[in-house]
Amino acid sequence: MDIALIYLLLIAIGVLMYVLLDGFSLGVGILSPWLNKAEDRAIAMKSLSHLWDSNQTWLVFGGVVLFAGFPKAYATVLSQLYLPIILMLIALIFRGVAFEFYFKSHTSRGWWDFSFSFGSTLATLSQGIILGSLVQGFTLTPHASEQIAWFTPFSLMTAVALVCGYALLGSCWLVRKSSGRLQVSARRLGIISLFAVMFFLALVSVWMLLAQPQVFQRWLTWPTGLLLAPVPLLSAYVGLRLWQTLRSGEGNDLKPLGMAMALFGLSFIGLAAGMFPYIIPGQLTIWEAIAPERSTTFTLVGIVLFLPLVIAYNIYNYRVFSGKTTTQDGY
Repeated sequence: MDIALIYLLLIAIGVLMYVLLDGFSLGVGILSPWLNKAEDRAIAMKSLSHLWDSNQTWLVFGGVVLFAGFPKAYATVLSQLYLPIILMLIALIFRGVAFEFYFKSHTSRGWWDFSFSFGSTLATLSQGIILGSLVQGFTLTPHASEQIAWFTPFSLMTAVALVCGYALLGSCWLVRKSSGRLQVSARRLGIISLFAVMFFLALVSVWMLLAQPQVFQRWLTWPTGLLLAPVPLLSAYVGLRLWQTLRSGEGNDLKPLGMAMALFGLSFIGLAAGMFPYIIPGQLTIWEAIAPERSTTFTLVGIVLFLPLVIAYNIYNYRVFSGKTTTQDGY
């Protein structure tokens, strides 16, 4: 297989795993202000306390693979999106500190509640702006005046859309990990988030079709349009089934989370189908950006050895902490 395609696949795995796993973690933080009882907020944080740091491993993995495989794209992304990337990292640190101090504090838990929610929301908004800027594309220029080129209506819309998406994942996670009053609240918030997500999915899709000829060509012409047609149809079906499951409150509590992740996976496939083969739309294809073969082959060996360990650790972690979370659970 082409080495550029291998590295693109590895980046896709890292990004998707991060979005799915840390997405619900950030989503719980986004929803935290909407949980009225302090006890519910404590349970929500405890449900993540043993998992949130391992989820972020995938962010590091994706960044390392991008640097090793596509150094030109890595340098371009960092230089053009410096501010939102720095804001994201600061917000993630802020959220991590909130985790550490929340359970040890007795007089300032309100402050750490706010820190957890603020850090999660700011990190998500930053990621949404980064995503929107990458999808929309930007001009490669050394001029400082272009450093705010990421601040566009489209990137702001994707930022809000990602907040709604992570809120959906977070609510479905709480359905899985909680019971009673908190689970009822999580289902209600999940339904609201789902409607927002479906609206933004439609809006982003139409916007990209109208603004990017490559996306229009791929999705609405023969034969690629026929091959990709199942993606929006399946997305609509999964969204409908998720709404029915959240509303009824019946069935396995894991089902809503699985469906929400499936909806994200389908959205990711649709996004990737529109962007391929560009790693920076309209500027760099994966073959133009790939590093020399000797270096990519060398680093690929380490990645192949490292990836199974990360997957095994995540599986073990989730199996150990797979039960419901209660107020008696510790950090």
